[in-house]
Amino acid sequence: MRKLPFVLLAVLAMILTACAGGDGGGTGTPTPGERSPEGGTSAAPAPTTTPEDCAAEYLGQFTTREKLAQLLTVGVTGTEDALSVVRDHQVGGIFVGSWTDLSILTSGELEQVRAAAKVPLMVTTDEEGGRVSRLASLIGTAPSARETAETMTPDQFYNATLDRARAMRDLGITVDFAPDIDVSSQPDDSVIGDRSFSDDPAVVTEYADAYIRAMHEVGLGTVLKHFPGHGAGTGDSHLGAVEVAPLEQLVARDLVPFRELIDSDSAVMVGHLDVPGLTTPGVPASISPEVMSLLREGSGYGAAPFDGVIFTDDLSGMAAITDRMSIPEAVEATLVAGADNALWISTDAVGQVLDHLEEAVAAGRLPMDRVDESVLRMADYKQIPRAC
Repeated sequence: MRKLPFVLLAVLAMILTACAGGDGGGTGTPTPGERSPEGGTSAAPAPTTTPEDCAAEYLGQFTTREKLAQLLTVGVTGTEDALSVVRDHQVGGIFVGSWTDLSILTSGELEQVRAAAKVPLMVTTDEEGGRVSRLASLIGTAPSARETAETMTPDQFYNATLDRARAMRDLGITVDFAPDIDVSSQPDDSVIGDRSFSDDPAVVTEYADAYIRAMHEVGLGTVLKHFPGHGAGTGDSHLGAVEVAPLEQLVARDLVPFRELIDSDSAVMVGHLDVPGLTTPGVPASISPEVMSLLREGSGYGAAPFDGVIFTDDLSGMAAITDRMSIPEAVEATLVAGADNALWISTDAVGQVLDHLEEAVAAGRLPMDRVDESVLRMADYKQIPRAC
């Protein structure tokens, strides 16, 4: 499995620090909620505790409700909204969208929000370039993926992405829900359209790889989307149910970039997509155990197994899911199916969702060991210094 240089160099020092009972600070550890940029750390004496002991120690700092909250990423309107949801609920991540008051990123107020978190907080956004650009007013515009592939070489795109990634990092962003690796020949203004680099899977893979490498070099997390492929869907999942090609066709085309990039240390976002031959009728990919198993095992589409973080697409603003169930029901369904983090675009339902999830755990519908697995995956993805 391909690993980035900063992971190879930093992970040993992070493990040793946590096992020694340190506070997670010190030279060589990431800023809270950020991935480590390239750079070495010196060796330390061998740890005296096992990974299992250290995992238990990390998990032991949370109540059940706080563990469940670590599996939520929610959109915020600004500083007060973010501070409230982190302080009161300890959510694992916040999302900066087009509706967010961006002064949270420019005023220094984000540090208040981070300080309220028990463990480092993900600060996420959608910054693809083109028409999906939440931060254009702060970091400038960038061409769409399709225009990029038509006008830049992969090396030029890599260098341009480095500049944008540094600007995002300096604002406090830690995770970008990009790149979009859908394979599409749809018109530019369709739901995917010019968000796709190309209708050629090899071109999509090449440009997405350049994007991922640049973002990781700066220390930002990336997310491959929308598994198992939205590029040839029948419609827009914002507006209603969307059916994509049968699985055997996806394997030959739409799933190729996922197969090639699954070892890139990116997370994966699963879309609200109905897949003939894979999903149960009426159960979109984002809440489908079969889709999660396809991604985890990899063998069903010729890929390596995936043990990274699985995010959902937005669970509150897309009719492909909201026409079928409430936000609390959708969050439970996706976590039970095997996702690690449920995403939606407001904070209004957080308390209700956590009440519902606690009841699901108590009733045995959502096993506690599944919750613990996801909490640990989220810690690894955020590169929180711990000993496992």
